[in-house]
Amino acid sequence: MVCLVSRTGRHLQRYDALGRRQVVGYKRNSDGTLSTDLEVLVISSQKCQKMMFPKGGWELDESKEQAALRESVEEAGVRGNVECELGKWDFMSKRYGTFYEGYMFPLLVKEELALWPEQNVRQRTWMSVKEARDVCQHWWMKEALDILVERLTSLQQHKGQNISTCL
Repeated sequence: MVCLVSRTGRHLQRYDALGRRQVVGYKRNSDGTLSTDLEVLVISSQKCQKMMFPKGGWELDESKEQAALRESVEEAGVRGNVECELGKWDFMSKRYGTFYEGYMFPLLVKEELALWPEQNVRQRTWMSVKEARDVCQHWWMKEALDILVERLTSLQQHKGQNISTCL
């Protein structure tokens, strides 16, 4: 058994030139293929039951992709393959009243952990894209979800052609 502990503190957090904290997150396709049953994982926030996609600080000793993987384990208790970045969003933190940069990545989930660091303060829920869009509290995460759906739809339409998965 492995004991996992969430990182704490801000001393290793990344900030852009304007002082905005940089955060990363992910979404996933349930079986690795596009279907009408596409599901994404949402989690509750720590402070209340508002739903969002897993995300968190990008630290100095890791890449954006490594941060997304770490946050997926800490907040949602899942592991998988990080795919091509969906984009970058600037948003205001309601909690701190400062601007952040948010980078979002799809994550193809390969494993759901029975135990994970934040399981006592978060709920994880798989749901349809429409349900996730309805319950997600952040406009920029809804935009990232729309980009993911567009990307997967385009890949499905070009199936069999030699195109990049990072459209």
